[in-house]
Amino acid sequence: MPIKLYNTLTRQAEKLKPLKKGRVGLYTCGPTVYNYAHIGNLRTYLFEDILKRTLVYNGLQVKHVMNITDVGHLTSDADSGEDKMEKGAKREGKTAWEIADFYTKAFLKDIGELNILPPNKLPTATGHIKEQITLVKKLEKKGFTYQTTDGIYFDTSKLPDYGKLANLKNQELKAGARVDMGDKKNPHDFALWKLSVPSRGAHPEDATAAEGSSITKRQMEWKSPWGVGFPGWHIECSAMATKYLGQPFDIHCGGIDHVPVHHTNEIAQSEAAFGKPLANVWMHGEFLLIGADKMAKSGENFITLQTIKDRGINPLAYRYFLLQAHYRKQLAFSWEALKAAESGLNHLYQAVRALPKKLPENKALHEAFHQHINNDLDIPGGLGIIWKAINEKTADQKTAIHFDEILGLEIKNNLKEKKMALPKAVAALAAERDTARAAKKFAESDRLRKELEAQGYVVEDTKDGTRVTKK
Repeated sequence: MPIKLYNTLTRQAEKLKPLKKGRVGLYTCGPTVYNYAHIGNLRTYLFEDILKRTLVYNGLQVKHVMNITDVGHLTSDADSGEDKMEKGAKREGKTAWEIADFYTKAFLKDIGELNILPPNKLPTATGHIKEQITLVKKLEKKGFTYQTTDGIYFDTSKLPDYGKLANLKNQELKAGARVDMGDKKNPHDFALWKLSVPSRGAHPEDATAAEGSSITKRQMEWKSPWGVGFPGWHIECSAMATKYLGQPFDIHCGGIDHVPVHHTNEIAQSEAAFGKPLANVWMHGEFLLIGADKMAKSGENFITLQTIKDRGINPLAYRYFLLQAHYRKQLAFSWEALKAAESGLNHLYQAVRALPKKLPENKALHEAFHQHINNDLDIPGGLGIIWKAINEKTADQKTAIHFDEILGLEIKNNLKEKKMALPKAVAALAAERDTARAAKKFAESDRLRKELEAQGYVVEDTKDGTRVTKK
């Protein structure tokens, strides 16, 4: 069954044609580890996880590379402002290296709790400085670079189809735009290598530094043919992707916000350097919204997975919430919607428990589910197929577990209902209610039910006594 994926580059769904039979090279842009990932970021990693699971489900061997950006990502997309790693270090009174280590571990913990499969390779930008310098030198030799007072820049005017991913040629641009750090020849030119000290690439303590300079030495910097400095954000991904996957490779993914700048510039520098595409298919996940705004670390709508856990909500409920919308559709977040998703997930677990362990194989059901997931990762449609089969009693537990290879909801681990440890006071109220019911003191029993419900619990009467669960 063919896999069709929407290619941002061609603006249409295309049949996947792996460069090597039975194998797919997949590169996904990883986090800038200066702070926790928020749940909007995590939506992108979830969509990429579904993609990877779908490829594997179809019998393909996937080599998945995800980078860790631990240097060079500035606060402005115009190559100005402070390095986010250095900013994080100042914020917390730690070294940039400590910040990178802490938030990398926090990110890996988050994706683990969302049951997102880990990548095969997790390279860091700081661990591949040599490769990045080599790539910049290649571009320099081919005439695609120029030097300004603050670094080495890529000359986008030398590439006729620059901006094809974002359709930038249809935008009105003014030449000679000035930015905060140095002068660029063209508005979209971007930094390949930034100098720690503008115009010299040397430190204030060096003999070549101007008298009275108050420039602070960066924590993360390296020697290069152009002076002491650090790589630009975009060059990092090109260098690491090519090293581990070759060029071209099959699929490159990221958030929709990467289209106009980061991925556009990756394409430009990689194609200029090697004269061939970086990746054949480009895929992007849409924003998670709170109100009318996208979720962002700079805003007040910064919600982490820990925030969800602090409210007593299972992280997999957030996964289920995301699965209910197509990855290319914007999704509005609310706590009410997340609680509804948690109820839906628990209902799914309960419904699967009630299914027979094994029925005769239902080929039509498997084919219908397969068609949905292979149609540009139509997980909402796949979920609809699953629920229909459950309600019509045409599915069994084995099939649900098989489909969960895509969903990643840990259905197999929830075939037996897990008893929740109740707080002592709540357990005491439940026991007291059982005693009242046994004595046929129904008014007292109703009073105790209301008291439990007021504390946020659902109360059910079963043959084994009062069943109390968290709302």
